[in-house]
Amino acid sequence: MSATLTGRRAATAVLTATLLVPLAACGNGGAKPAADSPAGAPSPAPASGGVKAAKLTVLAASSLTDVFTTAGAAYEKSHPGTKVTFSFAGSQELAAQVKQGAPADALVTADTRTMDGLTAEVNAPSVIAKNRLVIAAGKGNPFKIDDLKDLADSKIKVVLAAPQVPVGRYSKEILDRQGVAVKPVSQEPNVRAVLSKVELGEADAGLVYKTDSAKSGDKVVAVDIPDDQNAVASYPAASLKQSGNAEAAAAFVAWLTGPEAQKILQDAGFQKA
Repeated sequence: MSATLTGRRAATAVLTATLLVPLAACGNGGAKPAADSPAGAPSPAPASGGVKAAKLTVLAASSLTDVFTTAGAAYEKSHPGTKVTFSFAGSQELAAQVKQGAPADALVTADTRTMDGLTAEVNAPSVIAKNRLVIAAGKGNPFKIDDLKDLADSKIKVVLAAPQVPVGRYSKEILDRQGVAVKPVSQEPNVRAVLSKVELGEADAGLVYKTDSAKSGDKVVAVDIPDDQNAVASYPAASLKQSGNAEAAAAFVAWLTGPEAQKILQDAGFQKA
């Protein structure tokens, strides 16, 4: 090989290397990939309001099952990239999960008492909605139940939520206040279980939230309880201090108090907070 050819090849290699250096720099702006992202992968896009998209787990009272399914879809639509997963159960069960360090980002209970017992685990709560109780009588209301005192009839099989559950505690309060002694055939872990017993004909009547009875169609007859005999259930929501998505969790809780979420809640029969 001639010295002239060798020299030309060497010069070409030097020129190529010189050209590639600035091109490589232009490809990433001279910046290093984020430490928490794969090399060259984009960071998560911020959701609406500048909050980064996240996967949120929300623990919520059973009575919110239907309305939160709608609310979650609405939130995801207005916050692209964010995914909201709900876990529904009785408020007392949710509180136990939080105290045990369950991996979650926010909590919504059906009473303020349960939330107040979690001051070490939650950030400042906000009441997002209110509810009232009704008597759920079996299909067609064969026993002609029209007030709380009718539930004392030993011929009527009444099912209540356990007193540790918010709706169970509200039920006991209003029955005691009216001097109505009821021996329930069972005490259930949440309001949905109470309603199910009546729907299936395993009980003749039960005390449930108004919003739950509305979802039963003609399976039950909802008997209103006068306001002066009733109880008002308040639903506080709070982000959890243990959340790994603190900013996104706080944004979701704040959204629940806003106009879009409030319309969804009130359309479902919940009262304004």
